[in-house]
Amino acid sequence: MQKTAGTYGGYRDLKVYQMAYQLALEIFRITKNFPKEEQYALVDQIRRSSRNITVDLAEAWKKRRYEKALVHTSICGIFDEADKFSQVT
Repeated sequence: MQKTAGTYGGYRDLKVYQMAYQLALEIFRITKNFPKEEQYALVDQIRRSSRNITVDLAEAWKKRRYEKALVHTSICGIFDEADKFSQVT
């Protein structure tokens, strides 16, 4: 499928998905240095939450009806969630 300027071939082409994916990788790297006693509590929750952002974007993309609305609401929700997690660490 050939893409033209301003069109998306799938959720992986979304800038917000790419940012969320990179953020999840960074969170995984950072949480490797957390104390062992947090390994199955806080670390697990943070990692699952960061991965869930990309999963939610992919799911929303497949259910979309209005592309611009999807991108706007996804961005707002992701940055709200990321902000909450950044305050925890």
